[in-house]
Amino acid sequence: MIEPMGERLVAACDGASKGNPGPAAWAWVIADDSEVLPDRWEAGPLGRATNNVAELTALERLLTAVEPDVPLEVRMDSQYAMKAVTTWLPGWKRNGWKTSGGKPVANQELVVRIDELLAGRSVEFRYVPAHQVDGDPLNDFADRAASQAAVVQEAAGSALGSPVPPPSPDTPKQGGGARRPSSAAKARGAGSRAGSGSSSRTLKAKFPGRCLCGRSYAAGETIAKNGQGWGHPECRTAAV
Repeated sequence: MIEPMGERLVAACDGASKGNPGPAAWAWVIADDSEVLPDRWEAGPLGRATNNVAELTALERLLTAVEPDVPLEVRMDSQYAMKAVTTWLPGWKRNGWKTSGGKPVANQELVVRIDELLAGRSVEFRYVPAHQVDGDPLNDFADRAASQAAVVQEAAGSALGSPVPPPSPDTPKQGGGARRPSSAAKARGAGSRAGSGSSSRTLKAKFPGRCLCGRSYAAGETIAKNGQGWGHPECRTAAV
């Protein structure tokens, strides 16, 4: 079990699914005292699973690895996983683990386990956008570790002496020349071009990736440009 180096631990967790469903994996990372650089990390394969299962599993593995009396800040890029355990969970429990529409809660076993792990703990959840040039470095590390584990379907981590996971192909590269515009500036620029011919262009994805909404898209799926990269065509309007 992981114990704190200071008064609290800052961590990030992420899941990946190559195809959604497809080869999937989870990962978590604990920051050092700078709260920026990774100190410890772990990733593991899930076989074939959805992105939502991978995201929830990443949180469950992180909470399991950290002592329950340790205050924790968790950075995540999954709106679904965060809302599932912070917003929707109380209502699901009141409704006998049914949604407001009366349907069984998806991934209930994982959600119940996370609910048990959160009981009596001090945990602050923080949403961070994925795949940003100037994004959160801990979330980026967890994203890369989960993506790599999903591809190779092998466990990895600092305790195993594993190398640092490679950069994600979904994150724009920082150029060596002029500084790229920030995410907010790119979003504003995309908004100013709304309605132009280029902003409505769609194409078939050559590789699987993840939309700004947090959901993955598969190779061959139709995607469109948004203010933060590429993703589902229906999410383009939300981006601008």
